[in-house]
Amino acid sequence: MNNVLTPQGEAELADMVRQAAGDKTGLEIRGGGTRIGLGRPVQGAKTLSLANISGISLYEPGALTIVAGAGTPLSEIEKTLAEKGQRLPFEPMDHRSLFGTTGEPTIGGVVAANVSGPRRIQAGACRDSLIGVRFVSGTGEVIKNGGRVMKNVTGLDLVKLMAGSYGTLGVLSEVSFKVLPAPGHQATLGIEGLALKEAIGVLSAALSTPFEISGAAHFPRRGQASLTLLRVEGFESQLEYRLEKLKADLAKSLESRIIRAEEHDRLWRSVRDLEMFADTDEAVWKLSVKPSDAPAIAEAIHKQTTANMLFDWGGGLIWVGVEKAPDAHEPIIRQTVARFGGHATLVRAPNDVRLTTSPFHPEPRVVEQLSGAVRLKFDPAGILNPGRMMMQGAG
Repeated sequence: MNNVLTPQGEAELADMVRQAAGDKTGLEIRGGGTRIGLGRPVQGAKTLSLANISGISLYEPGALTIVAGAGTPLSEIEKTLAEKGQRLPFEPMDHRSLFGTTGEPTIGGVVAANVSGPRRIQAGACRDSLIGVRFVSGTGEVIKNGGRVMKNVTGLDLVKLMAGSYGTLGVLSEVSFKVLPAPGHQATLGIEGLALKEAIGVLSAALSTPFEISGAAHFPRRGQASLTLLRVEGFESQLEYRLEKLKADLAKSLESRIIRAEEHDRLWRSVRDLEMFADTDEAVWKLSVKPSDAPAIAEAIHKQTTANMLFDWGGGLIWVGVEKAPDAHEPIIRQTVARFGGHATLVRAPNDVRLTTSPFHPEPRVVEQLSGAVRLKFDPAGILNPGRMMMQGAG
């Protein structure tokens, strides 16, 4: 296809972007194409594929550092790290089941959307492990920021700025991460049948213990008792002690069991990848709230519409699936969350809905103006993923 550009390296990538800027040709930046449903539909005349800007250029297990091209498949990164007993700390979500997409997620796509998973409560977000980036701005300039070691940053921290910018500030060509050793053992304390308020109380109590909870989730299951999950990782002897203490202190009179091996992995994969929404046509919202507010928010939403929910990060993250509607029930969701000072993002909806209903949480006017000024600085012609974060011509 002549409207797909596939640069073979960073220099050619810069040339292509520079040419597009001169022609004012909008570019849809594509890694593996697995997260294409995030944000608004891109209004680009050409697709810029990073498939050939791929490969691990540096991996130093002793320094806990890895550097790779933005188009490198995430599976290649994870396999290389696993061979040395290491991993990306933030457990990135795989959006393929949610969006019904194929292909391979790329490490650049993970950074562009700041993708994290259940372990974020312990290890932080993608941007917290990202220590360096190389990217091409909307003018075709190659920019490098950060390095291969953690350090304090003075001035504008472009590493953090690029994480979650959805390709609207620059086209990533290389990313550097600090990685961590993978634990020797994992297991989960599963508690069945808790009501939401009780479950949030258990999750909050567990996270306040010294037992280093790496996953804290709750989901009501269709036709089954609800399931509340507390994951711990580490040396086997420590693992058993922590699990028994959690069970004795938090679930002594409750129906609970220790979940291990394949069932353990399957459960956390289903939480991470939102598999409960995979075969539905529901619009899916991501709500960031105070864990203590989660029960009241859930109750308020349930009173106004049919919804299915999954609670992660101890209740601080609520995934909400709502029945189809032209506006994805935006007034219900955003007005409810606003009363509690939370944040709501529309993650999945049909293209026509995402064109008329902003997926991203409305910004205060001052922040909106600042964001617009930053985008104008890095991409003055507005050619990078045009329309993804706001309607063309807005702002």
